[in-house]
Amino acid sequence: MDMGTTTTAASTSMSMSMMSMTFFTSTSTPLYSEGWTPNSPGAYAGTCIFLVILAIIFRSLLAVKAWKERAWLDAEFNRRYVTVAGKLPKSERISQDSDSKRMVLSENGVEEDVMVVKKRGMGARPWRITTDPVRAVMDTVIVGVGYLLMLAIMTMNVGYFLSVLGGTFLGSLALGRYVTGEH
Repeated sequence: MDMGTTTTAASTSMSMSMMSMTFFTSTSTPLYSEGWTPNSPGAYAGTCIFLVILAIIFRSLLAVKAWKERAWLDAEFNRRYVTVAGKLPKSERISQDSDSKRMVLSENGVEEDVMVVKKRGMGARPWRITTDPVRAVMDTVIVGVGYLLMLAIMTMNVGYFLSVLGGTFLGSLALGRYVTGEH
């Protein structure tokens, strides 16, 4: 075993065990790699602005995903289905369903016979080449950006932490109404 390797491993192990688990203020905290170490207050401010923008992008990605999910669901409900030979049409299956009820719908004096069907719950939708790969890519990008934000917070630098919180606040303020029930 090489002595230089042992010394390097020991010093790395020593620096990791001596790492403080409390928040601190420093304008020279590395972000993601030693190559991204701010060396001036301006570089530190630029790094904090980057984190604010990254957090806004994260919230934007969540809003876009929610918007796409609603669009995909609407397309699913508007999809035309083909009648299969030997199988009853959907209208006949609904009329024979025990959960359906015949009712009269009235609007502006016009009455119409309708069938009211209780929704049993949405099962898994079928896999679609036009939807599922896009969903998988979006989820992967969202998780990647989320992990980058988490790593910035794990530096325990107060400025980085507040930058991520500020970006999350701004992103939610601008786009939070589009995200329902996620994160």
